[in-house]
Amino acid sequence: MARFFYPSELTIGAIISLPDAVAHHCHVLRLQTGAPVVLFNGTGGSYVASLLEIEKKRVSAEVKTFDPAEVELPYALTLAQALPESSKMDWIIEKAVELGAAGIQPCTTQRCVTRLSAERAEKRRLHWSGIIQSASEQCGRNRLAHLGEVTDFTPWISQQDIHKRLFLSPHADLSLADWARHHSPQALTLMIGPEGGFTAQEQQLALQHGAIALSMGPRVLRTETAGLAALTTINALWGGLS
Repeated sequence: MARFFYPSELTIGAIISLPDAVAHHCHVLRLQTGAPVVLFNGTGGSYVASLLEIEKKRVSAEVKTFDPAEVELPYALTLAQALPESSKMDWIIEKAVELGAAGIQPCTTQRCVTRLSAERAEKRRLHWSGIIQSASEQCGRNRLAHLGEVTDFTPWISQQDIHKRLFLSPHADLSLADWARHHSPQALTLMIGPEGGFTAQEQQLALQHGAIALSMGPRVLRTETAGLAALTTINALWGGLS
């Protein structure tokens, strides 16, 4: 069944009008009256609804049943990603959601090529929110990953965080895999630098605030590869892929 995000309350027996974007998808998929669809609103679980009326610009449905099943990881992983060039961030967010990331924190670091004004940053966040919704629809997640405000790395790393923060560095003595093997599943924030990596000053600042430097092996990974490889490594060792 097709899955769609519905940004409002859902209750069994309710007759609802689907958002314009969802209605458009119903037309693209050539769904007919009576066809079942899965709806979720981000609060947990999903609902099966039946399409009632399919008009040119409006589609209505009746909510039939609720399914409490979830596919979330048993530990919260946040990806703190320094802004990469071009549209790489779109791909990173999409794949991070598929891999179960509970949060995405966009950061600006000293070596970031991409710089966003306040207006552009807000437009990007709206765009990234849409990617999170679409990726969640595709991969079966019923809860949306939290998307943080675009923020500068220095004030962000200086904030207190109840979760362990790990940053990837090719110069670290300990690998992420070895660290994960010796620690129980827990909430983590994985910090990924831009194309040029974190500066020595940023790495020192991170260490001063309790972050742990770990490597992904002898090869230097691209920024769009490193975070996804780290998420996969954690999930493979902690059972998130089982």
